[in-house]
Amino acid sequence: MKNNKTQYLAFMALFLAIEIVLVITPLGYIQLGLISATIMHIPVIIAGISLGRKAGAELGFVFGLTSMLNATFRPGPTSFIFSPFITVAGVSGNWTSLIIAFVPRILTGYLAGLIYQQLQKRNVNDNICVIVAALVGTLTNTIFVLSGIYLFFGPQYAQIMNIAYQALIGVIFTIVATNGIGEAILAVVSSLLICKAIAPITKKIYK
Repeated sequence: MKNNKTQYLAFMALFLAIEIVLVITPLGYIQLGLISATIMHIPVIIAGISLGRKAGAELGFVFGLTSMLNATFRPGPTSFIFSPFITVAGVSGNWTSLIIAFVPRILTGYLAGLIYQQLQKRNVNDNICVIVAALVGTLTNTIFVLSGIYLFFGPQYAQIMNIAYQALIGVIFTIVATNGIGEAILAVVSSLLICKAIAPITKKIYK
């Protein structure tokens, strides 16, 4: 039991180190004009699948924290969305920025772990379990972040994007259909490869 706990902490430390490396390099948040793509969700999803929904949620919190810190210390045109400490073009972040930064990311890991666990209980093929969990985790992050932007900063975001507010929902759907799908495919492939590689150890830790 003690050995399992040690292995759990070792894997969590590894995932945490990967998140830190990603956020301090251009790999974590890839700026694409006024929007950014990310691979920060991948370790979160893998942690949820391999170590359980609690681990996924905890690493999701780290993802949210790095998102806020990245927006604060490397501000861009839309950083006010993720940080209450940033003002861009007269638009300031606020407490709702913390909701956008943290809640979708915590849910990403939690739901990935939950979906994987529930499918496993129904004796679904393990590869299918991983694929569905990774898809749900990625889309949770993408959809909840963009929904938060629309709900809390819709007019301001439209202004920054230089589009009419009425056109914002169409732009959001476009982002989901482009960035979201690309991030989902990357998450699925990475999760399949990595979860399979570490399964002999993690299945002893998380049963």
